[in-house]
Amino acid sequence: MIEQPPPTASHEVLKKFDTKRTVPFLFLLVGLAVLAGWLLSKINVIGRTGIALFYHEYRFFKTWWKGALAVFVVWLVLFWLHHFLQKKLARNQAVLLHLAAIVIAAIGLYFTYDNFRHDFSHRIIGERFHLGFYLFWLGWVLISLFYLFQKRVQTTLPEAQNFFKTP
Repeated sequence: MIEQPPPTASHEVLKKFDTKRTVPFLFLLVGLAVLAGWLLSKINVIGRTGIALFYHEYRFFKTWWKGALAVFVVWLVLFWLHHFLQKKLARNQAVLLHLAAIVIAAIGLYFTYDNFRHDFSHRIIGERFHLGFYLFWLGWVLISLFYLFQKRVQTTLPEAQNFFKTP
């Protein structure tokens, strides 16, 4: 019988993430998305009139669950993208990516705030509507922070151990 070489580290060890934190974090995102959707739906009468007459593509803001769904879908795409890149990139590159995402979200928050303060048509829409957008950017930052502080757990795969054993 020919003795098989010991398994290499790349076949034996799988890098995976702590799922005990992922599910509660996704529930937090759902709650924040519902709050953001509710705030986005609290657009004032002037804003509702503008949407009804001129800006038909923003009608989904008038219904809280449509706004919440839109925010949550974007957050899920960002969450999946961060997860994918966290798995594929080296630790240092992933940290730089998450920091860059935080900077991009902070810039987006600043420009959103600036737009809501200096554009007359956006300024008169109402503060609750503004808070919904600020909450969107906060959620993006939270996703980046979640992966920035995520610890990688190494586990041994039973299939990899059995793969190299002789039958």
